[in-house]
Amino acid sequence: MYKGELISLAVAISWTITAMLAEVASKKITPLGLNVFRMLLSLAFLSILMWVCVGTPYPKDADSETWFWLSLSGFVGYVLGDYCLFNSYMLIGSRFGQLFMTLAPAAAAIFGWVLLGETMSWLAIVGMLVVMIGIGMSVLGKGESKRKVEIKLPIKGILFGIGAGMGQGIGLVLSKVGMTHYETVATSQAVLDIMPFSSTFIRALTGLAGFVIVMFATRKTRSIIQASRNGRGMLFVLGATIFGPFVGVSLSLMATLYTSTGVAQTIMAMTPIFILLPSRYFFKQKVTALEIVGSVISVLGVTLFFL
Repeated sequence: MYKGELISLAVAISWTITAMLAEVASKKITPLGLNVFRMLLSLAFLSILMWVCVGTPYPKDADSETWFWLSLSGFVGYVLGDYCLFNSYMLIGSRFGQLFMTLAPAAAAIFGWVLLGETMSWLAIVGMLVVMIGIGMSVLGKGESKRKVEIKLPIKGILFGIGAGMGQGIGLVLSKVGMTHYETVATSQAVLDIMPFSSTFIRALTGLAGFVIVMFATRKTRSIIQASRNGRGMLFVLGATIFGPFVGVSLSLMATLYTSTGVAQTIMAMTPIFILLPSRYFFKQKVTALEIVGSVISVLGVTLFFL
């Protein structure tokens, strides 16, 4: 009883741990270094999983159209989205970074309407407004004069946060297109069972290629190689990879087997609330009552997308 709900809760906790580990890793080895090493580790874990399950370390059934859509998803979701996300961690911290991730369902709904012709219910539109109200309550506060409301976060950090939420939402829609096509070319049930992980492999491979290009273009190859010698930083990268792309994704897929997608997504969206207490305890960040209320409202807005 409530197996799917408990697994979804574990996913939200896993992503909370991921966000905090990634915040520390971003500050130790830079967001670009974190992304490069995270993609490498993700590919290694996924290859081993595919090898064990279907006997090949790469998605051999995927055709060119599948590769196109999933690669495009990887570019938008990883290269653009995750780059923005980890830079937002640097500037505004993981708790605010995760708060902006509540924009992802809105981005997915809008892009799904544009690309796939999916309909948006009035509840989804209301949900978008509620999410924005919740974020606004969290990022706005009284200025030094106490008489006017000001944005209390760096504008650059806010823009990175918005980019992260948009990247994840649009990347999700592109993944859906790729996986829908992947289903039509799969040659066995085993391939279908492992398809979400095979799809993640393609996205991660594109992500790695994108970050390597950025690394060479910005001439940060040497600094990232040096970052790999930061043992403590690499431990945080390993932890962020295990709890994020590997454990988090696996459990999220499992959760949908035991409960409805809407219930699972709603519970998993609670990360911005769960991260408040550990951020205060571990990072000594001040958490105001208005920020707590704003986070709760944002999560409630997300739930409206799945009613």
